[in-house]
Amino acid sequence: MRAGITILPEYRWAEAKPRWQAAEAYGFAHAWTFDHLGWGPLVGGPWLGSVPTLSAAALATSRIGLGFMVASPNFRHPVSFARDVTALDDLSDGRLTVGVGAGGVDGYDVDVFGGTTKAASPSRRYKEFVELLDALLTTDGVDYSGEYYTAVDARNAPGCVQRPRTPFVLAANGPKALALTARHGQGWITIGTVHDSLDGWWKSLAELSARFDEALAAESRDPATVRRFLQTDAAPVFSLSSVEVYRDFLGRAAELGFTDVLAPWPRREGPFAGDEAILDTVATDVLPTLS
Repeated sequence: MRAGITILPEYRWAEAKPRWQAAEAYGFAHAWTFDHLGWGPLVGGPWLGSVPTLSAAALATSRIGLGFMVASPNFRHPVSFARDVTALDDLSDGRLTVGVGAGGVDGYDVDVFGGTTKAASPSRRYKEFVELLDALLTTDGVDYSGEYYTAVDARNAPGCVQRPRTPFVLAANGPKALALTARHGQGWITIGTVHDSLDGWWKSLAELSARFDEALAAESRDPATVRRFLQTDAAPVFSLSSVEVYRDFLGRAAELGFTDVLAPWPRREGPFAGDEAILDTVATDVLPTLS
């Protein structure tokens, strides 16, 4: 089991830098940030870009894995994003993982553009985004013409530090996204489905894990070769509300076959409100016990 932490891009760098460095010092395996132009109840507050945030985090750390949780096709084109990914993989000396999702069908990331970026089929756009990004990061001189994206002789030098490219962790709950993940992902990420009860949430994760097994079997992929990430943001109980709760999350996730668990960095108020001091105890009493 590998433990990760998600740090929202809401802090000026003087305040954010110590958090990223602390995540590494605590012993988390990886640290992530959201890729939105604004998010949920925090739209009216401070929010910074994920690419420069990860660039700064790459230069402020030396060992911890870094990544998008998750990159959004709502406002990104694979051609320009491939250049960002290549640069981030270089800045981090091969510590980058690219989380990608389908992009929301509503919310600020759509509304801020007046709805003009809303996809007729988010699943088809997601498929194109992943397939083209994969080609751009592995092949020089890509030509592509799709429903949502076009590329003409797109170049990729110098390529990623990681070969053949940075790993993809793809968000998926539905059958089309699960199939896409089984085909192209080095990892799968899920938040489960919305439930008022914690038991109901865990049950949804067990069902999704079984569906992902079926998707992997359809692609003749060995389940042991694909990492499974549980993002705990949508759980009805904050995963870092106490050390006991956090241990329970890690244990139950492991029982379901998850290899990685991500928890949000505790915030002062609002979403993921909690006490940052819990991270000290997690670092000393929990993280060292993970294999």
